Amino acid sequence: MNRRQFLAAAALSGLASACAAPRATGDPAAFHTELRVPPLLEPEVGEDGTRRFALTMQRGRSEILTGKPVETWGFNGPHLGPTIRAARGDRVRMTVTNQLDEASTVHWHGMRLPAKMDGGPHQMIEPGATWSPHWTIDQPAATSWYHPHPHGETARHVYRGLAGMFIIDDPATADLPARYGVDDFPLILQDKLLAEDGSPTGDPSRGTFGILGDRMLVNGTHAAFLNVRTERVRLRILNGSNARMYHLAFADRREFHVVGNDAGLLPTPVEVDRVSLTPGERVEIVVTFTAGEQVLLRTLSGSDDIDEGDFDLLKFVAAPQLAASPRLPAHLAAPAPIAVPPNAVVRRFRLNGHDAINGKEMDMSRIDEVVPAGATEIWEIENTVYAHNFHIHEVAFQVLDVDGEKPPAYASGHKDTVYVPPKSTVRLVVQFGRFTDPATPYMYHCHILRHEDSGMMGQFVIVEPGTENQVPRMTATHHI
Repeated sequence: MNRRQFLAAAALSGLASACAAPRATGDPAAFHTELRVPPLLEPEVGEDGTRRFALTMQRGRSEILTGKPVETWGFNGPHLGPTIRAARGDRVRMTVTNQLDEASTVHWHGMRLPAKMDGGPHQMIEPGATWSPHWTIDQPAATSWYHPHPHGETARHVYRGLAGMFIIDDPATADLPARYGVDDFPLILQDKLLAEDGSPTGDPSRGTFGILGDRMLVNGTHAAFLNVRTERVRLRILNGSNARMYHLAFADRREFHVVGNDAGLLPTPVEVDRVSLTPGERVEIVVTFTAGEQVLLRTLSGSDDIDEGDFDLLKFVAAPQLAASPRLPAHLAAPAPIAVPPNAVVRRFRLNGHDAINGKEMDMSRIDEVVPAGATEIWEIENTVYAHNFHIHEVAFQVLDVDGEKPPAYASGHKDTVYVPPKSTVRLVVQFGRFTDPATPYMYHCHILRHEDSGMMGQFVIVEPGTENQVPRMTATHHI
């Protein structure tokens, strides 16, 4: 697997029968529904300064296809969730109430926080119950997200609509567009298989990769357009799909600038005409528009054995007059590079099939790895079969190489999720936090949700340095 394949990896596929999807039409007239921009969730601020955000998981009805309301799930509404926005240094408390008729969780994907607040499969919220995690945000500006993480059911819960963005601000990044809904937009990309009545169909637990849809949604909107009113626009793009990989480019192949990866900004903007995202990954880009123009954002076919075709995703419609935007800065407030320490610990993980890491399926009662607080390690992820990716909770990492070759410049920043091409090895330098808890684990797993649910997931705890050998590898936690 070479660098070309890393840059232009195949779209992840399910069963061949799920692949009869239309090619991109290139017809701007087909995009007739204004893009829904998720509302900002306004917090209540307590006397101690804590910002309290309330989320409710609920059922509802949405029109994914115009005129065809169907049942969906969402946070604080019928589908998807509001955008949470907070700043470095904020004390936050989330009040998450489950009004579904089954248990679920809410995981804060990309957050550096204590394990008990992480929202993984150990922090289940029963129907009718409320969970109130709290922490102080202490990490660089980034685009994160939140979604369910119940063991064995994550794919189904996300596919039904439970997902939302979580933006972290930092005063040092004020030189980039930051007016939400004006020149700073979230784009949650998802694909669906839809029945004739417009309802999501298909089984997320079937096939090699689960669901791979033939309808493209952006923020839950099908065939959407976005009105642009400024010269430059910042797009915070999340791959919120269960399995699909997106190779994003504009129909006119214009160049744009990548300014951030999953876990922070890049040191300098990187000019590209295409970026690739696997499930769970995020990218921040800045695009320049010309007054009066229209242009389509699309995903392109991959170059591996499975070709999923090209899809148009979103139409941008620039106003006849655009408000002036500041020039893109030459340097950005990126977090410091993660240096490989001398004699770094190396941990090796082998992805087997779609249901095991190092030959073991996920066991809620087993601790697989014990890491000293504040450590920086090398993790080697070997993929023995078809496409996978890899997400580590709590951490930030940088990609050292893919089969010995450096990642492209646009993907060289701080990340928490990475594509692992078929039959390749990806090496990461991983920076762990300082929240210690020998009894409560974080997760690492493939973020193709079918694989995660099938058992391609492991657990690690972070402990005080020098106490690693005191942690029992089996716990009393019930295996779900």
